[in-house]
Amino acid sequence: MKTVSLREAQDRLDELAQDVEQGETVTVTRDGKPVFDLVPHTERGGYDPEAGEAYLRSKGIVRKKGFIADDFDDPLPEDFLLRPLP
Repeated sequence: MKTVSLREAQDRLDELAQDVEQGETVTVTRDGKPVFDLVPHTERGGYDPEAGEAYLRSKGIVRKKGFIADDFDDPLPEDFLLRPLP
């Protein structure tokens, strides 16, 4: 892992980018303290709900399908709203 100052990083950005492209991590410092790292870019996958369900099934976890009551979004009764918190 290479460490360079912020000023040096500004002057040598192209060279540092080439090092990062080859898999090296470069730590950039200000006044001797690390500020940020230059790391190789990695593609991130998205959320796959089918894969999640398959994983749960493989662990023996069965999720039950729930329901939403018809009055779910009805206003709460006033006596409930005025009740003090526990």
